Amino acid sequence: MTVKLLIADRDAKERTGLEWLIQSYPVPFDRVIHGENHDSALERLLQEVPEVICIELDMIPRDRWDGFRQAARRYARRVIGITAEATFERAMQAIELGAVDLWVKPVSPDRVRRTLIRCYRELAESARMDSPPPPSASPAFSYRALFLAEEEAKPATLLLIQPETPEEIAPLHRFLQNYPFRSQPTLLPLSDAVVALFPRAGEETEQALHREAYRMINEGAERLGISLFVVLHPGGNALTLREQYQTARQALQLRFYRGDRQVVKAEQPVQWRELDPFLTPEEQQRWLEMLDGRNRDDVKNWMQHEFLSLTPPYPDPGLLRIRLTSILAQLRRFMKREGLNRDSVLENRYHQIFATVLYQPLLYRIVQDLLLFIYELFEAAEDPSRREFSDPVEQGVRYMEKEFHRPELSLKEVAEHVGRNPAYFSHLLSRQKKVTFRELLRTIRIRHACRLLASSSLSIQEIASRCGFPNANHFSRVFKEMTGTTPREYRNLKNRKGDKKEKDKRRNRFQPKFLLKKISPFSKKELLFPSPRISYTRKRKGIANEGRCDHEQTPGETEDRPRPARNPSQCEGLDSGGGPAHADEQPGPGGGGAPRGSGGLRRDRKGGAQLGRL
Repeated sequence: MTVKLLIADRDAKERTGLEWLIQSYPVPFDRVIHGENHDSALERLLQEVPEVICIELDMIPRDRWDGFRQAARRYARRVIGITAEATFERAMQAIELGAVDLWVKPVSPDRVRRTLIRCYRELAESARMDSPPPPSASPAFSYRALFLAEEEAKPATLLLIQPETPEEIAPLHRFLQNYPFRSQPTLLPLSDAVVALFPRAGEETEQALHREAYRMINEGAERLGISLFVVLHPGGNALTLREQYQTARQALQLRFYRGDRQVVKAEQPVQWRELDPFLTPEEQQRWLEMLDGRNRDDVKNWMQHEFLSLTPPYPDPGLLRIRLTSILAQLRRFMKREGLNRDSVLENRYHQIFATVLYQPLLYRIVQDLLLFIYELFEAAEDPSRREFSDPVEQGVRYMEKEFHRPELSLKEVAEHVGRNPAYFSHLLSRQKKVTFRELLRTIRIRHACRLLASSSLSIQEIASRCGFPNANHFSRVFKEMTGTTPREYRNLKNRKGDKKEKDKRRNRFQPKFLLKKISPFSKKELLFPSPRISYTRKRKGIANEGRCDHEQTPGETEDRPRPARNPSQCEGLDSGGGPAHADEQPGPGGGGAPRGSGGLRRDRKGGAQLGRL
């Protein structure tokens, strides 16, 4: 249906303002015609025959009133009077014209919009009544075309309209049914969105539909109080309706970054950029410092830089949610350290924030809620009445993480920091962490040393100094004791660009024993000096077994009885140090591989084999 509007007013600014208002609001008139005076208005009325006219009553001369009234009632279907004089005479003139409304200047934009939309709807309804569809007519599009590739459908322009929540689908569908589109679409409501399909037209119609989508968003927010996100797919000759829908469906995820009340044009599938979702060790350390220091500004700046300053191409929203859960893990640790997890209110808030991170559709709202929760934690942690509930062990471990670089760090100092007796703190630490103070401190230092060896070019002496070892020899001895290799060999191994199987084969040998014994079913000796059974298991998995001796038993012989740990000096390539990690782990008589005096096969450096006594 084509609807034309005539604006007849002597003030050019009034005419221009009305036209701009019509284009800004969802008032779908196809053409707007101007009349500068009575003569031009009457001429446009007779030539163009507009369906709706807005006429300034003050500019019609008295002697020509009857002629204009007859022409308006004959050619115009809807008349709106405009006047600057709120008098009885002007009201009577509006009644004689059969005007649907009388605007007294200055008129509010909202009244203009409501009156024009009402006129358009009445005209559209009248047109549908005058030309009803034939009884056998069927919808141009169906649900089958959205989900079945073999279903044929006419070329279409697709609008995918999504509200904030699925509960708003029903009112949104009713709103779209009554919305004055230029051409009535086929509406297909889904569980969380509504598909509007328009017969495909030219580029000009596509641009008009883009503008109309924005007007529809504004109208929906004003009338229903709901926020909409719209994806526009113009379609193509080679695309099926199912392909259009799938592309538009994927583009709905851009709402996570762009927010509501947006129109996105999606002609191609969205390309996501790669992102490591987990916090790096440096970022974890940074978060520990910000939380312990209650640095609200630093936390806010970090969150805004990481999440609210993103530009296309965006990472997949799922990866960003994982990154946010990594931050929640840091907050959880802070809550336990400060004893805040015992507060039922804060505990419930934590679970609410966790659900927000997983299910909230908008990123900026997640960041906002997370910042508010962090501020709540800071206020609770600063409350003196809560101090007695804080966990001394977690506080002590955090203090050790901060001060591990100091060689003089002692149990007494850490205990004083948390306000506990050294003996009592040592007891709490052993009971909760299952390690002694010295073992935990060494593990922390060696873990940081491993990171520096793998990621920096610092010398061994500098790394030892930074990790709390005043002597490089002592550092190397402790490092080899806990990892099974020297610092230099560890660095060479990490920097080597070998194949992945080689790295997987040696992975467990270069971890601190304190960490390994929590995750491995094997003993310390088996981890440092693999038994024949471990070697056989690795061989079955296809991993090269360079450290296995030829005198070992076959797999069948090792299935039923345990095998004593062997002396590493009897096997070439097992450990570059050539000896065990501890003196107390030296194998006893008969425990270092084959019994003394028995024969065995030994390889020389050139790859040959010779018989000898082990």
